[in-house]
Amino acid sequence: MDIHDTPTAEAGMLIRRPVAEVFEAIVDPAITTKFWFTHGSGRLDSSKEVRWEWRMYGVSTTVHVSEIVRDEKIVMTWSDPPTTVVWTFTAMPDEATFLEVHNFGFAGTGDEQVKEAIGSTGGFTLVLAGAKAWLEQGLTLGLIGDRHPKGAPGH
Repeated sequence: MDIHDTPTAEAGMLIRRPVAEVFEAIVDPAITTKFWFTHGSGRLDSSKEVRWEWRMYGVSTTVHVSEIVRDEKIVMTWSDPPTTVVWTFTAMPDEATFLEVHNFGFAGTGDEQVKEAIGSTGGFTLVLAGAKAWLEQGLTLGLIGDRHPKGAPGH
């Protein structure tokens, strides 16, 4: 099945850092916590299971890595019910990387799947923007923690 046959979250960003550095930022929780989750139980590696936490929200997820190709691709499942996330790293001119994320396999009715895909697209867009800010400028923007602040309408 082509991932485009079902609702799919898609996000992409040019990050002006070498592909090895961008790849490491996703697999190493010591770096990833600068722009995404608050705690990770270990590095992403093939056939490995790790736990990611967003303590500001009191939520966590188990991540199962099914495939990893250094500096090229990470395929993982996460969430409940599980969805698949594919990270693709493309080396670009001038020591830059184009990082793409595709998240698919959402459960529920067609409308529910579309809603999940839209939400996931927004979330991954913030993750990529945060990664860009951290990797290029050393800035921690707090995008994920500020996305759903307590007391905001609907939260």
